[in-house]
Amino acid sequence: MQKILLLGSTGSIGENVLNIVRTQKEFYKIIGISAKNRSKELVQQALEFNPDFVLIGNEQLFSEVKNALAHTKIQVFSGEQNLAKLVRECDFDLLFNSLVGSVGVLPTIESLKKGKDVALANKETLVVAGEFVMNLARQKKAFVRPVDSEHSAIWQCLVGENEKEIDKLIITASGGPFRTLPKEKFANVTVQEALNHPNWKMGNKITIDSATLMNKGFEVIEAYHFFGNVKVEVVVHPQSIIHSMVEFCDGSVKAQLGIPDMKIPIQFALSYPKRWKSEFERMDLAKIGKLTFELPDFEKFRCLKLALDCLESGGTSACVLNAANEIAVEYFLKEKIRFTQIPEMIEKSLEKHEFFSHPSVEMLLEIDLRTRNFVRKEIEKLC
Repeated sequence: MQKILLLGSTGSIGENVLNIVRTQKEFYKIIGISAKNRSKELVQQALEFNPDFVLIGNEQLFSEVKNALAHTKIQVFSGEQNLAKLVRECDFDLLFNSLVGSVGVLPTIESLKKGKDVALANKETLVVAGEFVMNLARQKKAFVRPVDSEHSAIWQCLVGENEKEIDKLIITASGGPFRTLPKEKFANVTVQEALNHPNWKMGNKITIDSATLMNKGFEVIEAYHFFGNVKVEVVVHPQSIIHSMVEFCDGSVKAQLGIPDMKIPIQFALSYPKRWKSEFERMDLAKIGKLTFELPDFEKFRCLKLALDCLESGGTSACVLNAANEIAVEYFLKEKIRFTQIPEMIEKSLEKHEFFSHPSVEMLLEIDLRTRNFVRKEIEKLC
């Protein structure tokens, strides 16, 4: 039985992990869970799975969680700044990181330092510190397991293959809710419209990233670090049935297909190298009817182009990209800025920052904080 430390247990990924563990109790034990604000859900999960500890990120909710679990032996901690410390001091076999934002970077690093595998659903870890993280994983002989459907698809296509024979990776994008919306209407996009994704049910932040296609830009950067220095392309595939493809040196292309649901990639990240039988919904190709593809519109979706540019420039660029995006999306969700101002804030931040080609983790964290403060001040000027 393996002990899982699950960070971000009350989000959609975390809840799916727990659903799968419920059906595979003979293989896994939940040793610890965390949430940022959803204290009631965290308490319910703790009472069901009886972990050794829980952590609530919002320190104002500490007493509520502590009191609710006072009759148990579960230890309660608080503060997102203590996530990395918890990983460092906890006894576990697999870290399942489904945190949202750059807060997920340090817990991943601490797990790898211990030589522990990481099932990584936190995009920002590789966007912000991909070079450092993957080098550390190799040094410690720890494995970073992809969880996102696109990277899991590539991973599954590569099982049994020689990675030196890869010609390119092809990542698919649904195109989001504004794939067919004229560019001139983007300035009037509302928060509610942006949260209405046609295929996937996700948290608010990642749903906005999907609407701007920044999410896809992050996935390209992640793929580069997950699978080495290899060409990565994006193709818009509105049906979200093909999750990604790999083209090999002989021209052959392998694809992984499935319904738009995170259950399969999450279970594969847990069960690898095996596949567990499941009762998940099956795909009916005849019912789907047809699969279509088109090129992304970089003029409409500037965030995607900015992400690809940052991958090309390397260094600290992607760190700035991520930090600026997090704050811009936060303020868009609060209806403080327009949808079109998200890429504007990112572009300003990239123009402002001092570039470093091979930053340390400490430098990345400093640049992350500096960028966040810069974007907040820029937005305050507009309000």
